[in-house]
Formats: sequence, structure tokens, C-alpha cells
Amino acid sequence: MTDRHLVETWLDSHHDEQIAFLAALVKVPSDNPPGDCAAHGARAAELLTAMGFEVESHSVPEALCRANGMISATNLMIRHRFGTSDGGPVIALNAHGDVVAPGEGWRHDPYGAEIVDGWMHGRGAAVSKSDFATYAFALKALVETGAKLAGKVELHLTHDEEAGGAIGPKWLIDEGLSKPDYAISAGFSYGVITAHNGCLHLAIDVHGRSAHAAKPETGHDAMEATNKVLTALYDHRSLLAERVSKIDGIGSPQLNVGLIEGGINTNVVPDRVRLRIDRRMIPEEDAAEVEADLRALIDRAVLNSDGITVAVERIMLAEPLTEVGDVDRLAAVVQKHASAVLGEDIPRGGVPLYTDARHYTAHGIPTILYGAGPRSIEEANAHRADERLPVHLLRDAALVIALSVADILA
Repeated sequence: MTDRHLVETWLDSHHDEQIAFLAALVKVPSDNPPGDCAAHGARAAELLTAMGFEVESHSVPEALCRANGMISATNLMIRHRFGTSDGGPVIALNAHGDVVAPGEGWRHDPYGAEIVDGWMHGRGAAVSKSDFATYAFALKALVETGAKLAGKVELHLTHDEEAGGAIGPKWLIDEGLSKPDYAISAGFSYGVITAHNGCLHLAIDVHGRSAHAAKPETGHDAMEATNKVLTALYDHRSLLAERVSKIDGIGSPQLNVGLIEGGINTNVVPDRVRLRIDRRMIPEEDAAEVEADLRALIDRAVLNSDGITVAVERIMLAEPLTEVGDVDRLAAVVQKHASAVLGEDIPRGGVPLYTDARHYTAHGIPTILYGAGPRSIEEANAHRADERLPVHLLRDAALVIALSVADILA
């Protein structure tokens, strides 16, 4: 058992330290791409060691990093056993320290961790360096207040979520370094998330034959064929709105053409055009069927285009997060404590993005998303300029996690 008053008092008295902890991480760039995250891992390990934790640093082999589009990544693990026996469940708390590049339009230094009107601004302040602080201080609060529990808490602090999570959570499990009974991954404070969309990235290469622009009929125009592909894709996208997930917060499947490049010069018939598409899948969809349908649609689009060939390559597949095992118990416990701490009913539902939490459910581990963050991605400015977090939610989220962990390990 644990005493909420003791845990709450401890977190209140260490709130400034928690804010400083997050600020120190925001100030270390960890943009992915390019994915050179070793320095951020080293700084996080230093801060966690200073808190009194025994930190395991697992450097991912360079070749494996390169194969996953990164330069360097270090997975940090902290293990703490409550009680004297080996009994009780194991709960993993997972957050990622890699971030998307800042981009343009910032009014605040993206690596400055500036606090204005109670909000910390900086890349990773909300997604999800904040939950390095949430989970570390939640665990420390339980340890320092002498919580009488039975089981183990592990912190899984990884650095490849923006690249898909294959050398973060998946690697930790595949390497046999962890086998938790439950997992909580980075999220926002005002929702307990048990499902999210999947994502399929395809590269489409349209090949033709170049020719002089004065004699276009002597070539095979890859751009003209690409226009047919684009028309087919956008017509297909308009139909996706007819499919709606039964899970609150998920919505409909989405399709986006995010990149296009090709051609040789203005006065040359293009011989090659390359597209990249992003197809978001709701949990009810089957990823293999989605990919097969897209490939067939693309083939049909250029069926009567003389001299044109198309090659489609899968770049990335992230399966949806689905509910497995006794996730109902985990979700209900966190909902209960979040509602009590935040003073309002906290809903359970899904989100339309995707995360590396899916690697836990792929191994049959009941998993939810919960952590420090405002009410929405838009309010946090996640993945856009002036990303921000209300700093009081660091304390609130840590309290919710500490009480929830104590409940599960009671």
C-alpha cells in the first residue's frame, strides 16, 4: 500500500527539480532525423544517476541504427523491485527522447526550455521528454516514501519513436532485456489511451523514357503517368471518410502524399517521378489488405499508359495499437487516479496518430498511453512550432502514475 498524502507532498517538494530535469533534456538536441541521439541518452543517464537510480545504458549497434535510418541511439533502463520476493507484476514505463526537427515559425528557442505563463516551450517539452520526468519522479516518489508494494517497476527510456520504435521498445523485448506484465507509454494527462491508428509508408517509383520537350511524343512521360496515380490516390482518399472507427477519438483512415520528386530539366520529358505516401489505418483495418488494395489501385491507374512501369516499395509499417490482455484493469486504475487528481472525469479512448507503444501489445502486453500533456495535440503544438507543456502537469501526471503503479503492485 502507499499513502497518497506522502507521495503528493514529496512530489510537491520536488516539483522545481522535476521542471529543471525536463529543461535539461529539452536543451539537448535529439532531432530524428538525423537521429544522432547518443548525447541525449548520456545526459538523461547523468540526470537519472544524480537522482540515485542505477541506470543501464544499452547502446544500439551502429549497423542496426543505420538500418533503421538513425546514427546513434541508447536505450536506458532502470529497474526497481518493491518487496523482498520475486513475486508481483512488472510494470514498464516507456517514453522516448528523440523528437522531430523544430522546423520554422518558432517564437521561442526550440532548445531553450523557456517558461512563459506556466508553460515550458521547446521541442520535446510535451512529446515526450516530459515523460522521462513524469516516470522518473513517480518512481522516485514511491521509493522515497517507503511504499509497501510487491513487484517491479522498469523505466524504458528510448530514442527511436520517430523512426518507428524497432530499436527501442521492440529491441529491448526481442533482446530479452525485459518482459513486463503491463506497460504505460508516453501520453497526455486528460485521456487514457488504449488504441491508436497504424501507419503504412509506401514509395512509388514511376518510370518512363526521357525525350526532348520539342518532341514529347518520342518519350514516355513519367509525370503524366504520375498524375494518373495521384488522381487515383486522391479519389480513393475521398472514400476513406466513409469508414469510421468504433473507438472514440480514432476517426477515419487517412491518406497523404507527402513527398514528390522527379524530372531532369524544364525542357526534358520526365523519365522518373518518385512519390512517398502515408496511409493511416484504423484499428479495425487489416494492414496486409490495405497495402494490397493500394498496390492494385496504383497498377490500375497506369494500366493503359504506354511505356510506363511502376514499382512500389514498403518503407515502413506500424501496426495499430489494440487492446490485449487485461488492459481493462490497467486503464481503469489510471482513469480512477487521473480523475481524482485532475478533478474531472478522464475518458478512455483512442488517438489517430501512432506510437512505439504498439511493440508492447504485439508481445501480448496490456498497454496504455498516459503521461504529462495538455488536452490535445493542437494545444501542445506537438510536431509544430512552439511546442509547449503546462509545467504543473509534470507533477500531476507523476502523481497519477505513482498512485496507479502502487495500486497495481498492492
